[in-house]
Amino acid sequence: MSELAPTPTQDSLPRRFSDFATLGAALDYAALGKRGLNFHDMRGQLSRPYAYSEMREDALKMAYRLISHGIRKDDRIALVAETGPNFAALFFGCVYAGAWPVPLPLPTSFGGKESYVDQLSVQLKSCDPKILFFPAELADMANDAARACDVEGIDWESFGDPIALKSELPEAHTDEVCYLQYSSGSTRFPHGVAVTHKALLNNLSAHSHGMEVTENDRCVSWLPWYHDMGLVGCFLSPVANQVSTDYMKTEDFARRPLAWLDVISAADGTVISYSPTFGYDICARRISSQSNVSARFDLSKWRLAGNGADMIRPDVMQAFVDAFGDAGFKASSFLPSYGLAETTLAVSIMPPGEGIQVELVEETELTGHPGAPDRPIRYRAIVNCGRAVKDMTIEIRDENHKPLADKTIGKVWCTGPSLMKEYFRDKESTDACLVDGWLDT
Repeated sequence: MSELAPTPTQDSLPRRFSDFATLGAALDYAALGKRGLNFHDMRGQLSRPYAYSEMREDALKMAYRLISHGIRKDDRIALVAETGPNFAALFFGCVYAGAWPVPLPLPTSFGGKESYVDQLSVQLKSCDPKILFFPAELADMANDAARACDVEGIDWESFGDPIALKSELPEAHTDEVCYLQYSSGSTRFPHGVAVTHKALLNNLSAHSHGMEVTENDRCVSWLPWYHDMGLVGCFLSPVANQVSTDYMKTEDFARRPLAWLDVISAADGTVISYSPTFGYDICARRISSQSNVSARFDLSKWRLAGNGADMIRPDVMQAFVDAFGDAGFKASSFLPSYGLAETTLAVSIMPPGEGIQVELVEETELTGHPGAPDRPIRYRAIVNCGRAVKDMTIEIRDENHKPLADKTIGKVWCTGPSLMKEYFRDKESTDACLVDGWLDT
């Protein structure tokens, strides 16, 4: 058997930076080239190249099957977001069929069956889908949740078997909802956000401009596809900007985190790869001071090491540089960013090459609670998360919504074309609010 070859980094197809009216049109264009997605096993070995042309073909078949199954425009389809070709094809199949895909989480190692069934049930009741799709190995738990919510449960392997008869696909419009995204739940239970094609593609364009994507770039990711940074930043953005991407499953990264760096080392071209702080932390901790990192890794090609999704800790970033500097990793590669699902994803990105920059802020200023007079002054290092992305405006405001001066502590407000269309949970239960087209985060 011939050795598997990944989809190429470079392509003769002229690059378009997400200048499409709909997400389906973005995949239509990407499928004209040779780039695509590449799935790796837990050891970082390529197990399945998946060209955008093949993904589009599979997605259209899924769209025809969905329509034959009775799915209509604007129906909601819940998908357990396992990193792999089945989810990718079904997500875009929903888009082509005019339905709204809703990515839902996989079970975690620290939660039992009942906990996962309860979590799925809450989100199914929230988004009210026609179908819940899931991998066959989760059939027991997923079907329990589906039955409890009177939702049809289907494992996607069996759904892919029937012959798909071609049918007319509904016309998509740029202002229509493209998909439904749950927030990360970092401050409370995840709530839902509706994202239009226009909002999505505007934000994906902001990614390519903010990161200054080149012809030699490819993406590497282990981030889960039910989280906005994994779904939008490392799945939909590569499609809309025609970037080949290498994936590890999140659970495989948890077992063998250094395989992430193996995939980066083997990449053909320069690499864009994001992680929350804990991803860098766990890799630095797995390497002992006696390890010869330069013999195993080549991180000199890691052009942008994105930071986001949790608090960026300068001490962890420095520990990573100390651990992997001998393998060619450069501190200037760090790319701090800020974003949230309610803005589709990106709000701000540090200019490439500037790395980690910090401001020292007195802690009582952050908390708003002055300490005892004799208490020693303590400072916290706050990482600069860069500039507003293309078409986004950011302001810091006080409790009366009045804009404040630069480097003043207050609430973050932002506005731009990529703001969510609506919540689809009770708006009163969320942590963010919209006021006159501005989002209070």
